[in-house]
Amino acid sequence: MNTETYRNPILDADWSDPDVVRVGDDFYLTASSFGRAPGLPLLHSRDLVNWTLVGHALERLEPAQEFERPRHDCGVWAPSLRYHDERFWIFWGDPDQGIFQVNAPEIRGPWTRPRLLKAGKGLIDPCPLWDEETGEAYLVHAWAKSRSGIKNRLTGHRMHPDGTELLDEGKVIVDADRIPGWFTLEGPKLYKHDGWYWILAPAGSVETGWQGAFRSRGFFGPYEEKIVLEQKDTDVNGPHQGGWVRTATGEDWFLHFQQRGAYGRVVHLQPMRWGPDGWPVLGDDGAPVAEHRRPDLPPQPPAAPATDDDFPGGRYGRQWQWTANPGDGWATQHSGDGLRLTCVRS
Repeated sequence: MNTETYRNPILDADWSDPDVVRVGDDFYLTASSFGRAPGLPLLHSRDLVNWTLVGHALERLEPAQEFERPRHDCGVWAPSLRYHDERFWIFWGDPDQGIFQVNAPEIRGPWTRPRLLKAGKGLIDPCPLWDEETGEAYLVHAWAKSRSGIKNRLTGHRMHPDGTELLDEGKVIVDADRIPGWFTLEGPKLYKHDGWYWILAPAGSVETGWQGAFRSRGFFGPYEEKIVLEQKDTDVNGPHQGGWVRTATGEDWFLHFQQRGAYGRVVHLQPMRWGPDGWPVLGDDGAPVAEHRRPDLPPQPPAAPATDDDFPGGRYGRQWQWTANPGDGWATQHSGDGLRLTCVRS
């Protein structure tokens, strides 16, 4: 590989359900953090290839008493990251509680406390859209069958433009049970482009599925669908959930994850363009790329989130998370290097 290309995965570690946004010349990414604290990791890049961890948007999971002990596969599922009205916004679904939102004037905060927009079981993968053409705001979400008995459909809502509440009971806008061969539709990301409402969403399960695109002239449908990224003859199974981002020079890119067993959900970067039929074309004509020309962005030094630590002064770096809300005395600071942990009764 030469310096004019990159190789996938660009993040060769577990960054599940990534979403991405550009603000000026900077790109930001967040991912699922489940029952870990702090949650909602925040990554920064200038070239979409090299990323560093700059903080977290959720200091503690709420309600705090529910996360005093580890609760794997609970908590923060599939967040959406957006920038609107000079603020960063993150929406996510807690499958046991409902849809939450936090926001901040800067990526490093201060972030608001979580606000519950819609209570209920199995409400997951929410994504907002502020329609600059109409002034309306919308939100779409998926369903977790394990909690609700419902799956394979997307529900849409009108949302107050200030992001504080949903304005209706919601309507099913995509029922994938009616699409032959489609199952486990989830992870929707909502956009407005070229006069169309777009939903980019995976289906077919994490390990064996594909990336779909839906479009409609109206937010509440009807939507038509197309598969825009699938494994084909590559070794990238899935490929699964991600987000679209456009550079300042007008290049389009798509970041998504691949489930790689014990290695977790690693992140790939795919080129993206709009075909003559108006549909997005991802990767190499719909197949994931292993190596590709880098985005047309200023060269950046190699970077990646830290994977080790010397714990200077008894402090741990931001790359570390607890598997529950930490309690007083779980770790103690001291003058030397290394981390001192305290055993606690569970």
